[in-house]
Amino acid sequence: MVSRTVRLLSIIAAIGLWGAALTPARAEGGDPAALAAAMKDATATLQGGLKASEREGTPISAKFEIEDGKLQLSVYTLKGNDFMEVVADLKTGAIAKAEKITDADDLKAATSQRAAMAKAKVPLLTATETAVKANGGSQAVSVYPQLQNGNATAEVTLLQGTTFNKVTEKLD
Repeated sequence: MVSRTVRLLSIIAAIGLWGAALTPARAEGGDPAALAAAMKDATATLQGGLKASEREGTPISAKFEIEDGKLQLSVYTLKGNDFMEVVADLKTGAIAKAEKITDADDLKAATSQRAAMAKAKVPLLTATETAVKANGGSQAVSVYPQLQNGNATAEVTLLQGTTFNKVTEKLD
């Protein structure tokens, strides 16, 4: 009886993890349907935001998100020893604002991203472009570097229509 309960709990946990992978916006605290709908009006691309942000440092992550009810393209960069958040204009992709990151949770995330990028040989822009080309008709929604078994990779979230898909690109 105990092993049957353990198996059932394992299956439930696996389904929960699988579902989270299919809805990346929810994992980031947002509504995936709202994000997909908002993305239809954006002319800027994640790749354009990554390129523009290079003026403010080395990009270490990027994402489209719903912030205060509005779509926003945010890129974290490393400039010297400072972490910056660069917000790109959704129509042009140009930098709308850049400010030093001071929030504790954001600093923790940026520190982890910097560690992964320290081992990377491939920039996030290249990884994002590779993922988009390999998944025709998709647009990049986010890119996050991470270490997997000591190797630098990038998790790229793609959107095609209303369907989100995560792919992993090597950064070394």
